[in-house]
Amino acid sequence: MIMMLCMSLSFWATPSFAQQAKERLVTGKVSDENNEPMAGVSILVLDTTVGAITDNDGAFTLRVPEGKREIRFSFIGYETLTIQIPADNILNVRLTPASTNLDEIVVIGYGTQRKGDLTGSIANVSTKDFNKGIISSPEQLINGKISGVQIMSNSGSPNSGSTIRIRGGASLNASNDPLIVLDGVPLEAGGISGNSSNFLSLINPNDIESITVLKDASSTAIYGSRASNGVIIITTKKASEKKFSVSFSTTNSLQVKTQLADMLTTDQFRSVVETEGTADQIALLGNSDTDWNAEIYKIALGTDNNLSFSGAVRKVPCRVSVGYYNQDGILKTDNSERITGNISLSPSFFDDFLKVTAGVKGSLNNNRFASGNAIWGGATFNPTIPVYSGSEDFGGYSEAIDNSGTPVTSAVINPLGLLLQNTSASTVSRMVGNFDVDYKIHLLPDLKFHATLGYDYAEGKGEVYVPASAAQYYLSGGRDYAYGPQKLENKLLTTYLNYNKKLDDINSTVDATVGYDYQYWKSTNPLYEEYNIAGEIQTSSAPTDQRHVLISYYGRLNYTLASRYMLTATIRRDGTSRFSEDNRWGTFPSVAVAWRLSEESFMKGITVMNNLKLRFSYGITGQQEGIGNYNYIPVYTLSQTGAQYIFGSDIINTYRPEAYVADLKWETTRAFNYGFDFGFFKDRLSGSFEYYSRKTEDLLASVPSPAGTNFEKVILTNVGNVDSRGFELTLNATVIDKPDLSWSVSFNATSARQTIKNLSIIKGAAVKNSSAGPTIDSYYFQVLTEGYAPYMFYVYHQLYDEEGRPIEGAYASIDDNSEITSKDLYRYHSPAPDYIFGFSTALQYRNWNLGASLRASIGNYVYNGMSMNTGAFGTMSYNAYQLNNLNSSYLETGFQSRQYLSDYYVENASFLKMDNLTLGYSFGKISDLFSLNLMGMIQNVFTVTKYSGVDPEVPDGMDNSFYPRPRIFSLSIALGF
Repeated sequence: MIMMLCMSLSFWATPSFAQQAKERLVTGKVSDENNEPMAGVSILVLDTTVGAITDNDGAFTLRVPEGKREIRFSFIGYETLTIQIPADNILNVRLTPASTNLDEIVVIGYGTQRKGDLTGSIANVSTKDFNKGIISSPEQLINGKISGVQIMSNSGSPNSGSTIRIRGGASLNASNDPLIVLDGVPLEAGGISGNSSNFLSLINPNDIESITVLKDASSTAIYGSRASNGVIIITTKKASEKKFSVSFSTTNSLQVKTQLADMLTTDQFRSVVETEGTADQIALLGNSDTDWNAEIYKIALGTDNNLSFSGAVRKVPCRVSVGYYNQDGILKTDNSERITGNISLSPSFFDDFLKVTAGVKGSLNNNRFASGNAIWGGATFNPTIPVYSGSEDFGGYSEAIDNSGTPVTSAVINPLGLLLQNTSASTVSRMVGNFDVDYKIHLLPDLKFHATLGYDYAEGKGEVYVPASAAQYYLSGGRDYAYGPQKLENKLLTTYLNYNKKLDDINSTVDATVGYDYQYWKSTNPLYEEYNIAGEIQTSSAPTDQRHVLISYYGRLNYTLASRYMLTATIRRDGTSRFSEDNRWGTFPSVAVAWRLSEESFMKGITVMNNLKLRFSYGITGQQEGIGNYNYIPVYTLSQTGAQYIFGSDIINTYRPEAYVADLKWETTRAFNYGFDFGFFKDRLSGSFEYYSRKTEDLLASVPSPAGTNFEKVILTNVGNVDSRGFELTLNATVIDKPDLSWSVSFNATSARQTIKNLSIIKGAAVKNSSAGPTIDSYYFQVLTEGYAPYMFYVYHQLYDEEGRPIEGAYASIDDNSEITSKDLYRYHSPAPDYIFGFSTALQYRNWNLGASLRASIGNYVYNGMSMNTGAFGTMSYNAYQLNNLNSSYLETGFQSRQYLSDYYVENASFLKMDNLTLGYSFGKISDLFSLNLMGMIQNVFTVTKYSGVDPEVPDGMDNSFYPRPRIFSLSIALGF
């Protein structure tokens, strides 16, 4: 053994000595931009661990192994330089200062601006910082990355969209969604038939270069009447003049279910029925042990593949990409498929005086929708009966049937049969095109003319089939019908002049823009009728034709003096067809100033701080989304089948008047923003702090209509005010920055408060409460109240016995009398969090990289509707033919009937979530043919919370039969040619 070890050591040692003999000695010096020697510069021989550091004279000596030809020089605050070793082995190099974060170019409304010159609250996230993994929709790329921005997926379905809030939104009943601008084309809010909940998913996230979020009124006012809730600008990847390149990536994943509703086990359920149930209920127990959730959920597979070509074709920069995405949901029969294509051309003419950008993005979505009622059935269906009945009736599935053999009305349907006997599918296509022209006037090159033609067209249709034998529609003979096509059309013309001039005589820069916009939207939907298998009409709805136009004039001035003092002034005037001539036009001004203290002479001695800028802005923006196109004029709707009037033997269609408010106008939001940006150690540590206050006037809200004044009990009108305020903190740090090892972290924190100031339709009249939010059995659980935060839970205060067990029907008397009435309801917490946090980190060691992103929410509350709705003994039987499973909370409460408005079910849902965990390895060039990168990812890694329900993050703060978000494991392979 010793002899073999010696021979082995000898074998490995011999080549080592030979290699040392063939090393070559490289010497040289490193200097800075002023030709001064640089000490402490890190030097590394590429693809080795051999390195050195320059001395006080900037000199170095390096022994380079045979076959190695390149050396890398790096120093904090300077551009990293990689250079080949010359034949004489003497290498004198000069490093140049690295461009700082302040030099980054940020896309803003109608132009771009250097990050260091921004006066408003603007955040930008580019490709390298996007969230990784299976990304079905663009907004998920920046979830948790930007302070003041809250993004929540509406469910775990691949067909689900997201709720996006910038600074909490500024409205109540009108839209709180931000304006989305794609390559200069503002997109219409809302969805389309066949994809109503996730319209943004028609855009391939892999084609996106950067996402910019405009938060304060100064930065958003250029978009005027649509900007109260912020603006998200999406910029897609464009062609490059560099050498021709091809890239391909594939991400393949599997998804598994996580937390489900906490229901009784089969043994617990059987024990409760046998102990507390009646003889008839005991007789309904079966002999099976069925895990209904295991029947309806599955391991879901997914794939996301993208191929792109970029380069110059006959000197015309061109980029072409295609993508294929296919994702099953963890709920059986749930699926989303997307095929996308993107073409971008960027030619230039007349020595770059004329630049043209033409782009077309197309997508085709094929969706299969699973019945959401199956989630309720999976939780509540009797676990003691088998999946299949042994009979051919109802497709062979066990169902609740009465003595005549007919499915019981309103019974819970077999969840697996509900999924497999319901085919609901849709096809949605979309095309977004833009044609941009930039022309620098030959006689005055500082003046540029820009024009954009934009066109966005989408069409959605679908079909539904349920066999007549299925229990779901057994009494009406099944379903067999198609809907659509709904067609959406969006046309845009943008023209503006931009003058950008550096005035050396007065050390100033002027950037002025004036422009005109015309945008037209149209949405049509044909007559919609549902048929059963026999072709008989079951329900119908009238066709719709919705249109509106927006005409705008705007101007903006950016002025910078001595790189220290900055001014931005903006004004926009909008005219919309959604309001009467008296209220049609609105003016939206803003102003912002900034002072870069770090450029002042008295700050020059503070070398540790390289950037300090104070900012202030004020502006007015508007809101006209979510209010309808014709709400200011009388509209009559023709009655449909089943809603006619009979005169003798004649069936007459009638016209139904709709509610309207003649003097309807847009909401107006006045906002202040105070902030400062900072950078230390040449931006090794940088960030910003913001404080904002916002007042929304002429609030668009649904309120009770005065008797006899309109055709509805509730109308949408301008009634009051909402105030909001908050702060935002962003920190970015490069903890380690070495050639072989780097570590960066990013942190953001947000606090937001919103208060309703007025909801009265009559000035001076008090409106105490207005019911709002989702319902269960016609019960409202939230309220809008003057002087309080919106959508607070409105419940009774539960009383408890000495053992801490809630007493059924026992509530505290708020008005100090013995009788419990609606006057004893009180406002108890809100679904909106007090604080939200985001944290991300990236660690790179040589070719390895490790990344993680986490989010936290503090102070948000959720009503556990699933626990209330299934946590009382009375919910076990709604009919004489079926038993339903109970929530495990019944074992704690013993409630016999549902306690709808008890605050016992309002739970603190604060949470910490790890959204992403990634580990990657870069192989670099493989045989000079292509580069290879591998990455493994986990999404929805864990959730830490005290909330007892399915998920602490649910829409509207109501957890009732929620589609659980899956945990996703994926592997990504990227090739570059």
